[in-house]
Amino acid sequence: MAFFPDLARPLRGPAAGVRLAAERDIPEVLIAHQDDAQLHVRLGMERPPSGAELGRRIDESPADRAAGAAVWLTIIAPGSDECCGQIDVHEVDWDHRRADLGVWVAPAQRRQGRAAGALRLAGRWLLGPCGLERVELLTEPSNAPMRHAARRAGFQEEGILRGYLRERGRRVDVVVMSLIADDLAATG
Repeated sequence: MAFFPDLARPLRGPAAGVRLAAERDIPEVLIAHQDDAQLHVRLGMERPPSGAELGRRIDESPADRAAGAAVWLTIIAPGSDECCGQIDVHEVDWDHRRADLGVWVAPAQRRQGRAAGALRLAGRWLLGPCGLERVELLTEPSNAPMRHAARRAGFQEEGILRGYLRERGRRVDVVVMSLIADDLAATG
């Protein structure tokens, strides 16, 4: 499989759900960036996204998903369809059946298990119906909440990649964390 299948209905768990990103998410994404002035920095962006940039990304998402290049997921709270965060599946390598994940949760939704719950659901979907065999995420060593959420979702910490990324003119260390099918079996 070299594409991401349609996610007709949201995947739901006790702490979070995930669905495909949609145009209706744009206001909540913009608000999250206003509420957390450092969100774009932690996501490796030069500046927060504009509404127009998000709109273009939404317009391109079906083609990216069909081509297997990327898939953009929205995190939702239980019993809601409102965006409270997102998971960006990118750097997809179908030859090696792996992809990178980026994840964020809106400030008002943090510390409620949303990131861990969404990562668990997305991981199972990506390693199951999507046909990937490895998903990984990179985060700065100081990002303890993300590391904790990823571990709760079954991700294993593999180590620190020194000076791995170049962001805002400087080299940045990152922790690499991964999830493979064997990890899913261990977390039930």
